Order: sequence, then structure tokens, then C-alpha cells
Amino acid sequence: MKNKEKKNDPYQALRFREFNMFLLLRFAMVFAWSMQFIVIEWEVYSITKNPLSLGIIGLMEVIPAVSMALFAGHIVDQREKKGMLVWCILGFTIISFGLFLLTWPKVVGDASPTIILYSIYFLVFLGGLVRAFLGPTIFSLLSLIVPKKAYPNAATWSSSVWQIGAVLGPAVAGFSINWIGVHWSMCLVVGFSISALIALTQIEKKPILNPKIGEPVMESLKEGIKFVFNNKTILGVLSLDMVAVLFGGAVALLPVFAQDILKVGPEGFGILRAAPAIGAFITMLISAYVPLYKKAGMKLLIAIFIFGLCIIVFGVSTIFWLSVVALFLSGVADGISVVIRQTILQLKTPDHMRGRVAAVNSMFVGSSNELGAFESGLTAKLMGTVTSVVFGGSMTLLTVLGFGIQSPTFRNLDLRKDMEDHQNME
Repeated sequence: MKNKEKKNDPYQALRFREFNMFLLLRFAMVFAWSMQFIVIEWEVYSITKNPLSLGIIGLMEVIPAVSMALFAGHIVDQREKKGMLVWCILGFTIISFGLFLLTWPKVVGDASPTIILYSIYFLVFLGGLVRAFLGPTIFSLLSLIVPKKAYPNAATWSSSVWQIGAVLGPAVAGFSINWIGVHWSMCLVVGFSISALIALTQIEKKPILNPKIGEPVMESLKEGIKFVFNNKTILGVLSLDMVAVLFGGAVALLPVFAQDILKVGPEGFGILRAAPAIGAFITMLISAYVPLYKKAGMKLLIAIFIFGLCIIVFGVSTIFWLSVVALFLSGVADGISVVIRQTILQLKTPDHMRGRVAAVNSMFVGSSNELGAFESGLTAKLMGTVTSVVFGGSMTLLTVLGFGIQSPTFRNLDLRKDMEDHQNME
């Protein structure tokens, strides 16, 4: 009975102090990054009144993030993880401070909107370079601060905290823009970034587990890509989530909905952004107690299908509270998808490959939010905002249905054996 209780302990990973510090720094970084993205979206759209400009923001971040991802994964696997993370957070803090200055009227003075706009794009581009290293470093560090038997539980908590930060940051951004303005909202971003750095000081340096230190870059990258493409489970989950997020990136157009369609202003924008955050919080509670690793493949397919439906409802809605409910349910569904995906990656990835696998993950999924923002902005310009959102949600549904029908192996994926194997490790 005791062993069973131990295996079902929803707080297993939380009993490790460093993991708690890890959750704090991860929440702070995801919150800051997500909040910054939305504050800048609002500022850029206010300057241009062009939905395509929102897509360009995503494109400016995704280009360096994707192009540098594999190289970053190689570097992460070769270096000590805490030190790498220190440099990543410092880089983000400097960029955020630059955006803080760009949104300060006393600093920019009489600078033309065009100069301010292109300066913002440039800093976002630099942020994409930092992000290329940040994702693989955090993913690799997680596996070094908890024992293998706690991986599934740690992945659940880590994914849930990521999801909450990813949607709570934008929600707070919406309210703070209304209460204290764009400039001081960016000041909050800088503050959260610094708090992440403080939390990191409570984590000790970790050993480098890669047995091939000094391996040539091309051989290392080839090995990482080969591993992902030969592992059908990992390749399947990354491909599915990438396409779903790419076409379901309607939230990038929330400034347009808030200002021009629903006409609810900054306060309504904050509520719309808060809706997925509440859904993500519920996901965290559920995933800590209800094992999502059972029949994981089918649960993932259903979650992404529901996400697509919610995006369609949101797109066609002209009723503010219906839009809020649709976004709330999309947060629940997306949270379940993230938890399952991260659990699969933690269970199926060898320690010495974590940086490179996380890098491939960032190429497939991590940057698809920004690429999805560009897709949404471009299609909104070509089709109109509402049509663009409905198109994206419909493509998500078709992707899930097609993948589910063509891949019965993935549909029947169950992680119970993998979880039990890790739980039995001492």
C-alpha cells in the first residue's frame, strides 16, 4: 500500500527544494516573455493599425530561434546547464530593458514611429537568438534536479507552470496596459526576469552527462536529428502539436478583436487573455491528480481537437462572454496537450540528448506560436480577421482527424509502462 501511495503521490517532485526553485524561475521567465510579447503586440498595433505588423513580430522572433536551434542544442549538451541559463536570463533582461526604454516617451522623444517600430523588431530578433538557447537549457536542467523516478511528475508540474505562465503573462499584460500603460508594463517584465535570476542562484551547478564532450558540431547535430526522426512517438507528437499550434494561433490577433471587433478596450483585452490562464490553472490541478499518461495518444488527439473547435467558436463570436468561454476552454485543452507532450519528451529522451532533442522541439513547437502569429497576421490581412481565425481552427481539426486516422499506433499510445519503469528507478 505504501509503495502504491508513493507512486501516486501528486507532489513527488515538489519534495525536492531545487525543483521548487526551478518552477519559480520557469514561471517567472515564461510569464515575463509572454507578457512582453503581448505588450509589444499592443504597442505595435497601436502604432501601425495593421494586423500584418503583428505577424511580423512573430516572424522576427521565429527566424533566429529556428535557424539557431540545432546549434544551440549542441552547445547546451556540451556545457554546464546552470551557467548557460544565467547567460540566457541576462540576455533577456537586457533586451527587455531596451524595450522598456523604447516605450518611454522621455527617451524616444521626437523619434518617428517608423524608427521606434524597427527598433522594436530588432530587439525582438535578438530575443529570438536568446530563446534558441533558453528552451534546450531549461529542458536539460529539469532532468538534473530530480531523480529519474520523479520525471513524469516533474514533467507534469513543469508543463503546468509553463502553461500558466504562458497565458497568465498576457492576461496581466492586458490589465497592466490599461492601469499603468505600456511603458511601466515593460518595467514589470524586467522585474520578473530579475526574479528568475535570483531563483536560479538557489540551484547548484550540475554535472555534464554527455559522454561525447568535444564532438564535432555536424556529427552532434546529425545524431540529434536522427534520434528524433527515428523515434516515431517523439516525431509524431512534435509534428501534430506544431501544425495545431501553427494554425490555431488566433490569440495573436486578440488586439484586433479587443479594439476593432468586440470593442472592449484594454480591460476587455485583459479578460480575454485571462480566460485561457484560468483554464490552464484548472489543467494544473487536474494533471497533478489524474494520470494523463494513460491512453496518452488518444487524450492528446482529443485535447487538440477541442482546442481547434474553441478557436473556431472564438473566431465567429461577436458576444464578448462567449469569446471568453471559448478561450477558457482552449486554455484547458492546450494545457492538457502541453503536459502530455512534455511527459513524452522527458520519458523518451536520453540524458545526453536532451539539449538537442529540446532544440528540435523548439523548431517544431516552441517557435510555432510565433510562426502561427505570422500566419494569423498574414491570413488576416488577406482574408479578413474572422475568416483567418476560422481557417486556422479548421486546419487544426483536419490535422488531428487526418493524423488520428493514419496513425493507429499513436492513437493507441500509452505511457504507463514507461512511467512505471522510471518510478522503479532508484
